[in-house]
Amino acid sequence: MRHLSFGPSGPLNILAIGAHADDIEIGAGGTILRLLAERPGSRIDWVIGSATPERGAEARGSAAAFSGGAAGHDVTVADLPEGRFPSVAPAIKDLLESFKARPFDLIIAPHRGDDHQDHRTLAEAVWQTFRDHLVIEYEIVKYDGDLGRPNAFVELDEATCERKIGLIMDGFPSQATRRWWAPETFRAILQVRGVEAATRYAEGFHCRKLVF
Repeated sequence: MRHLSFGPSGPLNILAIGAHADDIEIGAGGTILRLLAERPGSRIDWVIGSATPERGAEARGSAAAFSGGAAGHDVTVADLPEGRFPSVAPAIKDLLESFKARPFDLIIAPHRGDDHQDHRTLAEAVWQTFRDHLVIEYEIVKYDGDLGRPNAFVELDEATCERKIGLIMDGFPSQATRRWWAPETFRAILQVRGVEAATRYAEGFHCRKLVF
């Protein structure tokens, strides 16, 4: 298996996009931690489409925790109606267009094949908006049972996995009563994708288009 890097060595400008608070961390938290550790001077923008005031506060706190290795970070929490993203497509496009002119090296976004309507609608808008960027689409383990076959993987060491899981569990106490919300859930998917990546732990992504 061939290993590639996200462009030349040096700092990265990253845009991480999620429909809801905790989406980005669940799908790509380990990758973000690794990139910020390995690329000193990098900065990251977090964009969350929808959140209650409580969840918005959690999202900002979690983004700060995950961005501890960054030279800088910004968090945008929009007020899109949760569960109804297809009905506000123009507002989603406007939100993403406000970031379009920025020189991002990497965009981390939901997967277009996600069965949750908010995730899927946001993912489609990302591809409508960012045509000159490297986009990788993360997956979220959940009730819908829509996990697919990722074609890109980011290898993670055990310490990064444990840090990711710990930050998620500490950062979103509002989710603690959910049946699937457990360290074992998040560790399991990292192990499965690790098997597929010929390593121990990994996060899986879908990369629709890649130009060498």
